[in-house]
Amino acid sequence: MSPRSFLFVPADSERKIDRGLQSEADALILDLEDSVAPDRKAEARKLLADRLAGLDGSTAPKLYVRINPLDSLHALEDLLAATHAAVAGIVLPKACGRHDIDRCGHYLDMTESAKGIAPGAIGILPVVTETAAAVLKLPEFAAPLGRLQAMTWGGEDLATVLGARGNRRPSGEWDDSFRLARALALLAASACDVPAIDTLHADFRDADGLRAAGLSARHAGFAGKIAIHPDQVAIINEVFSPNEAEIADAKAVVAAFAASPGSGVVGLDGRMLDRPHLVTAQRLLATAGEVFQR
Repeated sequence: MSPRSFLFVPADSERKIDRGLQSEADALILDLEDSVAPDRKAEARKLLADRLAGLDGSTAPKLYVRINPLDSLHALEDLLAATHAAVAGIVLPKACGRHDIDRCGHYLDMTESAKGIAPGAIGILPVVTETAAAVLKLPEFAAPLGRLQAMTWGGEDLATVLGARGNRRPSGEWDDSFRLARALALLAASACDVPAIDTLHADFRDADGLRAAGLSARHAGFAGKIAIHPDQVAIINEVFSPNEAEIADAKAVVAAFAASPGSGVVGLDGRMLDRPHLVTAQRLLATAGEVFQR
């Protein structure tokens, strides 16, 4: 099952790493990029490598590492430090089109070989909307792509690139450019048959706003959400898990089709249901089963 909650922690803070490892987050993103000052990048890589040395692939939560952009001076050293059996994937910032996914994959081919790790063991989770060019390249993602595990999007860096004074309207809704970026990221993830992960909710004290944003994202088709504080994790996990009413309805849909084998359309409580409803119900029940096994 795809992680529901991805908690960011700075890779240069041992205290925050410990707190993240003890959290209920499904996935932990050890960050070497924005949350680490330029003069602490080397120290962060060393701390990261030291912490990974004592872990294996069975670590819970799943571990991801956000490296610096591929065109930066830090990217290759970041990848060397992050290539470890305990790491499920690389979070790739400023990803611009399929070419950057392929490029990162080629680098991982080399670092996995150098570290004695099985080829292709480490996946890639790109942030695909941080530049205008990246948003315009999202239609390139129209088929599955090696190492691609999921996609996420963000509006902070894009706002800076656009020269926008913010990314939301006074009502709190995303402004048009960001709504477009969000929708294209979701469609691209679906085209590549990987989960789409929604961006962060910046105010970690705003529980109601986080819940509303999570519900909206799940309704749209996102499978999880970024967290920037441990207090956000429980809400995200709850929102992106099927509830009892949803499970009961999905079971009823599956039972209705089972009672009418060969039928393309069935009736249930005044609703006319066809095969896409059955697929959705089966998918929800599969997700629920995986949640309960955690």
